[in-house]
Amino acid sequence: MRRTLDIADVRHMMSVMSRADVIERAGLAAAAAAALALAVPTVRALRRHADAVRRVAPELRSTALLRPSTVSNRALLAHRRHRRPATAALPPGVQRHGVRLARAGGPELELDLYSPTTRPAPTGALVWMHGGGLVMGTTRHADAWCARVADELGVLVVSVGYRLAPDHPYPAAIDDCHDALTWVHREASGLGVDTARVAIGGDSAGGGLAASLAQRAHDTGLPVRLQVLVYPMLDDRTVTRVRAERTWAVLWTPPSNRFGWSSYLGHAPGEDETRPYAVPARRPDLAGLAPAWIGVGSLDLFHDEDVAYAERLRAAGVPVDLHVVPGMYHAADDVVPDAPQSVRLRGSALAALADALRDPAPGPTDDRASVSEQ
Repeated sequence: MRRTLDIADVRHMMSVMSRADVIERAGLAAAAAAALALAVPTVRALRRHADAVRRVAPELRSTALLRPSTVSNRALLAHRRHRRPATAALPPGVQRHGVRLARAGGPELELDLYSPTTRPAPTGALVWMHGGGLVMGTTRHADAWCARVADELGVLVVSVGYRLAPDHPYPAAIDDCHDALTWVHREASGLGVDTARVAIGGDSAGGGLAASLAQRAHDTGLPVRLQVLVYPMLDDRTVTRVRAERTWAVLWTPPSNRFGWSSYLGHAPGEDETRPYAVPARRPDLAGLAPAWIGVGSLDLFHDEDVAYAERLRAAGVPVDLHVVPGMYHAADDVVPDAPQSVRLRGSALAALADALRDPAPGPTDDRASVSEQ
């Protein structure tokens, strides 16, 4: 028996027709025919989608949940990279300027520096890595957050324009992040930075790079006061073991995750990987790393790997402050920034940074092995 399509079916078919790869390869008419041919499986998919959306906290529901967001090949990647983020209006007391860091035998590294106009030196500093699945994004995607940290905490924030896969696979991104942190320590006097109060952090793929950077900094003797990991991308093996309830994802989907990791690693996710700092969750010994703040939503594709990493850090004696937000999907704080869950998540990260960077005393010694549900 043929089912009558309702408005939800039509919306889904429109989303199928809007996919760049379908339109480019088949043309609009063929895309429409393909969408209609998918009507029956669409009904089943819509039911699964509706069940998943019901698990999302009401305050975090958005039309973004209806839009296709998968990046699983170079054509879709080019389409997504074409979207330019709007430049955030800076708070009145914050200035931003770019730095091009020359490196022997390599390309220049682009950094964006955010600093309070009346910053008394020396202060703490935050080295921040933007998200984008290791394959997209720029420093401007983190504009608002970096400016907020500089404004509210009165510290220098350095946003790293690291190179992106697949054009620049491992170790390009982690090398760039390590060079940025090294530069902050080396130029601390001129930057007005107290090297005992340098934190690192990032969101999504940037959070994964921050975790790798914390490991490399430990091994190379660069002091790190705190690592702030916002729903970090930590483990390529998630691609091979996603639980059924996490196969529904928005903004960063399982196919996107596979593409991001394979682009960065140069091989299929889940294969043997022993190169240092390539996949932070694969490091066997986490002892001695900087204290960590980790935040992730209960519906995030990265939830399981993030909680597992927090537990391993804690078992290794590293102070960990883990925040799991019920009903929150990946990067929901970007989609609905004013939702209470988003405000609390970023507020908690900001408070952790304030504790670490405002106090000139040595790093925290308390075992912040807490788990909170916001």
